[in-house]
Parts: sequence; structure tokens; C-alpha cells
Amino acid sequence: MQEYISKQQQILRPAEQIYAAISRFDNLTPALADRVEEWQADEEHCSFKAKGFTVKLRMEERAEPKHVKIVGDQGGVPVDFAFWIQLHKVSESDTRLRIVLHAELNMMMKMMIGSKLQGAVDQIAEGIAKAMNS
Repeated sequence: MQEYISKQQQILRPAEQIYAAISRFDNLTPALADRVEEWQADEEHCSFKAKGFTVKLRMEERAEPKHVKIVGDQGGVPVDFAFWIQLHKVSESDTRLRIVLHAELNMMMKMMIGSKLQGAVDQIAEGIAKAMNS
């Protein structure tokens, strides 16, 4: 299984506040509904279309206010993966965020999309940080 780790991002908010936002898919609706096609979400599950593919995700684990683990849900992406959104509380108003993606890719897929996955985890972490800092 390959591992992709985002660059650490600083968010000038309490870890508990960030955790409350990222621990439920339905909290992400305002930020994502207009960026992807067919966005649907409740607390535990979400689905959307990206580049013609339906993606289904499920919250698998939560540890307040340290991390959430998200995995592919049945009928979604044909790749076995999980990703963690990790929060590290530096002070009451300074939290560091990092995304760690684990994906089961064969050699050909790794060569084709490995660098794109690294860029994607960096971009997602940066996007969350920007949204939470504004």
C-alpha cells in the first residue's frame, strides 16, 4: 500500500472547531456542493461525481479532536484506499492539519497517478486550511 502525506498546514482556530467541521460530511456541503457534480451527504456518507466517476466515501473512524478516517464506500472507487485528516493542537488558536492517504495501487497505476495523488492531498489540505482560516 502506498502512502501519500500532505504538507502540514496551519489553521488559526481551535482543533475542536476544525474537528467539528470535518467530522461530518454534511458540514462540507456548503464548500463542496458547487465544486463537484451530484453532491449528496449525510453525517456518515457522501457521494459525488468527479471526471465522470462516482465517488462514495464513508466515515470509518473519529477521534475527537485529533483525526477522522475516511474510506471508500461500496460501489464507489475501484481502488482500496483510506485517508486520515489529522489535527495537531499547537495552542488554543493554532492547529496543524495534515492529510495521509493510503492507497492500494498496482505498479502501472502508481506510475500513472502517483504524483497526481501527492498533488491532490497537498491541494486538499491547503483548501481546508484556506477555508478554515477565512
